[in-house]
Amino acid sequence: MLANRVVMAPMTRRRATEPSLRANDLIAKYYVQRASAGLIIAEGSQISQQAFGYTGTPGCYTAEQIEGWRLVTEKVHEAGGKIFLQLWHVGPYSHPLLQPDQQAPVAASSVCPQGEVFTPEGRLPYESSRPISAAEIRATIRDFGMAAKNAMTAGFDGVEIHGAHAYLIDQFIMDGTNQRTDEYGGTVENRARFLFEVIDEVLKYAPASRTGLRLSPRSVKPGMADSQPEQTYGYIIDRLNQYDLAYLHLSEMMTPEERLSGQKKSIVPYYRNSYNGTLVSCGGHSGESARQMLDQGHADLIAFGKPYISNPDLVRRLKEELPLAEPDKDTFYHGGPKGFVDYPSYDG
Repeated sequence: MLANRVVMAPMTRRRATEPSLRANDLIAKYYVQRASAGLIIAEGSQISQQAFGYTGTPGCYTAEQIEGWRLVTEKVHEAGGKIFLQLWHVGPYSHPLLQPDQQAPVAASSVCPQGEVFTPEGRLPYESSRPISAAEIRATIRDFGMAAKNAMTAGFDGVEIHGAHAYLIDQFIMDGTNQRTDEYGGTVENRARFLFEVIDEVLKYAPASRTGLRLSPRSVKPGMADSQPEQTYGYIIDRLNQYDLAYLHLSEMMTPEERLSGQKKSIVPYYRNSYNGTLVSCGGHSGESARQMLDQGHADLIAFGKPYISNPDLVRRLKEELPLAEPDKDTFYHGGPKGFVDYPSYDG
């Protein structure tokens, strides 16, 4: 049972200890400050070295990383919070300098993301990925399972599988990025195969009641898309009803103004009609839009991202309708304590 229906969304902050990529005291302090959330979904944690794509992001595949996360979970639990870990494979959103043996990153098929990536040599343009092999698919599925086992060993209350935002799992799902001709390509059933094999593997180590899934049926990165998202993700979400997961977390890129004015229609009510389990809505919520979505029964929980960066006491501010502090965007992904653990609680 959660204390409230406010969820802290997973957000990459790049404060892990280098080179071990271990969660540390600073990260523990960050989450403890936000432990009043009904549920914290900790930042994406790469499941292997191959899954690594952003310097400074914590992993969950070594003994040292498990101990780092154990420090976090113990302190969050002491503060009365509940916390899941997001299991992450970035797929093509990496760089050879971050990969084992400096190979090209993997994806369902060869793609070249737009933009730049943080590397040990600074920001560099993304390079073309290579199609992941059948043997690597099997190994990656096992990596997801072992990361789930490691997360539970570290004391997390559960795990969230990151199947959104054009990362590896989403690369398989979308027909715009999956050009495979084997059993993982072609039909929507084949393109969704990798996702469901990952879910089945994770469930060997974490019960369904402690396993969530994040999808982004409309929130994709430039150049990465599906031609029929309603049908593609509709098939997946309908099939998820067989699993009785802890929740389905739908992420979409919207602003509070768009939500409240109706300028852009949310996808959540559409999928609410087909999904029978707990549904989490994330992306551009204000207190008012969150209350509307809950009151109308479109979602069961509301996840907040950026507001949680600068408002560690967000639950109180939403409940009492107090003003929200604005985050410093320059410190989103770097800065040590600055812009990370130095935002004060409301003292008015």
